[in-house]
Amino acid sequence: MDAPHQRAVYVISVAAELAGVHPQTLRVYERKGLIDPARTGGGSRRFSEEDLARLRRIQQLTSTGLNLEGVKRVLDLEAEVERLQRALAAAHAEAREAVAHTHRQYRRDLVPLTQTLVATSPPRRFGAASRGGQR
Repeated sequence: MDAPHQRAVYVISVAAELAGVHPQTLRVYERKGLIDPARTGGGSRRFSEEDLARLRRIQQLTSTGLNLEGVKRVLDLEAEVERLQRALAAAHAEAREAVAHTHRQYRRDLVPLTQTLVATSPPRRFGAASRGGQR
């Protein structure tokens, strides 16, 4: 089942009123590829809360002076940034899991050593051998 914000329930007149634009403006936005409302079996447009949020974003961008082609480019770039952020987050999670897996392998593969004292001879002095053992 769709999440409530994805459920397309508003007809074009209601969506236009909620977005503060004329229904014809929504048709233009759709022709320009800025919005893609759901359609009923009979072909009527239905808008979701997500569509309304996108309409509000379009209004913000046009109010700053962007034309519709500029708005489309900004929306496309924002979508690409969001996609890349999700991919980066997934890559970070995968890397963290790989590091954790490697650390688990180390712990499993490590063999504890018993600590025993090993007798060693005193260090040799350099020079003593070169003089033939004489002092």
